[in-house]
Amino acid sequence: MSADAAVTLVGVGDDGCASLSARAFNAVSRAQVLAGGQRHLAFFEDFAGERIVLKNGVGPALERIADLANEHHVCVLASGDPLFFGIGSLVIKRLGLRHVEILPQPSSMQWAFAKAGLKWDDAAFISVHGRSARGFLTRLKRLSKVGVFTDDENCPTRIARLMLQYGETAWRAWLCENLAGVDERVRSFSIAELAECSDVRPLNVLILQRAESGWRPPSAIPFMHEDEFAKRMPKKGLITKREVRLLSLAAMRIRPDSVVWDIGAGSGSVSIEAAMLAPEGRVYAIEVDPEGVEICRENLLAHGIDNVEVIEGRAPEALGALEDPDAVFVGGSKGSMEEILDVALDRLRDGGHIVANAITLENAGEIYKSFKQRGIVPDVTLLQVSRAEPLARYLRYEALNPIQIFSAEKPPTGSSAG
Repeated sequence: MSADAAVTLVGVGDDGCASLSARAFNAVSRAQVLAGGQRHLAFFEDFAGERIVLKNGVGPALERIADLANEHHVCVLASGDPLFFGIGSLVIKRLGLRHVEILPQPSSMQWAFAKAGLKWDDAAFISVHGRSARGFLTRLKRLSKVGVFTDDENCPTRIARLMLQYGETAWRAWLCENLAGVDERVRSFSIAELAECSDVRPLNVLILQRAESGWRPPSAIPFMHEDEFAKRMPKKGLITKREVRLLSLAAMRIRPDSVVWDIGAGSGSVSIEAAMLAPEGRVYAIEVDPEGVEICRENLLAHGIDNVEVIEGRAPEALGALEDPDAVFVGGSKGSMEEILDVALDRLRDGGHIVANAITLENAGEIYKSFKQRGIVPDVTLLQVSRAEPLARYLRYEALNPIQIFSAEKPPTGSSAG
């Protein structure tokens, strides 16, 4: 043990004491305080010192550990590798690395890939243990092999049913239960089979691998033709054209974890492409037309996107309960452009980006006025696109409606814009 370390983080397997190295066993034996989950503490029934149970909300327990570590040697038990989706980072953050020694075991994820006979240096890892599964399917779109930590709510069966609902069926699943324990079990399923499985033990790891040969991830920049979306008919012209989407999304500066508002979402094309750019974030698609709401939901299912929440209502009234955004797109206003921009600019986080599109001169005037009243000088692009269309044996250009794209970055609070 390091001379400065007062706390030792010990990784424990599902077989308890049998998983410990001599060094880890000696650390537990020397400890005066033992902390861990109920399951881990139960492996050491003969321990005579103080026990600290780690439950949801470990803040108070960490404070107690920090106090005791001043005069006692504390041993904290964790599953496998404490720094792999474990408590290790929280302990180090509270105590400082020089006061902590880490003795990891193979993680349950490492055991799972070993038991399934799969290499794991090319895998991604997602945890839905104790957290929302929102965005799980959107993240899957770019992945070919995934290790998943689950829990009772987001169990493997529920995940498989969600994948079925969104058409994500071209996968093979391995359900790895009670790894390194006496009742260890590893089974392989299709997604449909896993969705019907009723015998799932709570301690498990799920591995997903694409079953289709020749699969490649989607392009880094979405650039889908409007024909790839269901849309309101005969209102075909209302969907945001792909060239406009491309420039608008670029101006929004979307990050992987951004919160995005798409106001006047219509068919949801902007929401879907924004969600693909922010797989760890959240997109709110605000739409007042009931038909548009249903079509937007239909498109989300068709494109396998689960980090978009459709909000049925009229902006700006429907914006009140939403998370503050990092990026805002205004594609439709129903005559309330100034009011929408006022709320959006108030709620937009500092350094966030807002984009508003206008077809009519009136809307363009309202957008410019709203920015000017706040001392913001927007970037403005007049986009005029013509596409080649067949004419007999020839191609001719057919012009789309010109679009004025206004974009701006919100200056930090208290600074002067412009």
